[in-house]
Amino acid sequence: MFHKSARPPGAPDATVTGKWDSINERQHRKLRNAAAPRVTRNLKLTIAYDGADFSGWQVQPDRPTVQGLLAEAIARVTGTKVLPQGSGRTDAGVHALAQVASCAIESSIPAPNLVTALNDVLPASIRVRTVDEVAPDFHARKSARSKAYRYRIYRGDICPPFLARYVYHHPYPLDEPAMMAAANVVIGEHDFTSFAAVDPEKGCEEEERSKVRTISYSRWERRQGEELVYVVRGNGFLHHMVRNLVGTFLQVGKGSLSTADFRRILDAKDRSAAGPTAPASGLYLVSVEY
Repeated sequence: MFHKSARPPGAPDATVTGKWDSINERQHRKLRNAAAPRVTRNLKLTIAYDGADFSGWQVQPDRPTVQGLLAEAIARVTGTKVLPQGSGRTDAGVHALAQVASCAIESSIPAPNLVTALNDVLPASIRVRTVDEVAPDFHARKSARSKAYRYRIYRGDICPPFLARYVYHHPYPLDEPAMMAAANVVIGEHDFTSFAAVDPEKGCEEEERSKVRTISYSRWERRQGEELVYVVRGNGFLHHMVRNLVGTFLQVGKGSLSTADFRRILDAKDRSAAGPTAPASGLYLVSVEY
């Protein structure tokens, strides 16, 4: 009789069999993976964020940025290391209701599931609103046709603490009708050199490119009683352009400049002729159109 632990004559060794089974499974897995095509998908992400705690959109060493955190989230969820390209670079402290970013990934995760997965790992101050699969040639910045911005000024004597990060508090007297008249001056195609800051992230060659932009909508509006809001839409915007416009409109509201002065500043093509840059806290990227 055989001992219970002994194998009968001619029976395969279980250890050897297990090893072969494991080897065969790995080989089959490799074959399956080799046979499965790695499909690259181009994605369009629409994102909202509270910019108060970030050093802007663009990734920077040792600083929290929206682009950097989004890239980390995409890598964690999909395994793809990619730097999502935004429709534009919002500055430190600037907010977005619908920033758009694009990136190509190799992942089969359905777009709706990506929204949930990315929001699970992103900080609460950044939310992915939608993810859409788009054509391979879509690019968030290069494909954009127009953008809209909003700048909020709180006019009440005391700014509620819950609003302080999201508005510019200016309780002092302003000639709002004069500001509204000045806003009409920028509608149309103009050279906005007077309202363009030097961008430290761009080289001299890029800075020499055309500063001509077309503004289709420019208007100051009263909202919710205590808020004065500037809304502007155009085919493109220069570095700090909206904040520099707002800073100069405020000079008109204070009586330091007239509407005619504002027009002369626009025609001067000289940044030193315009007013100061308005604080970042009041500015929002509202939408990007394609």
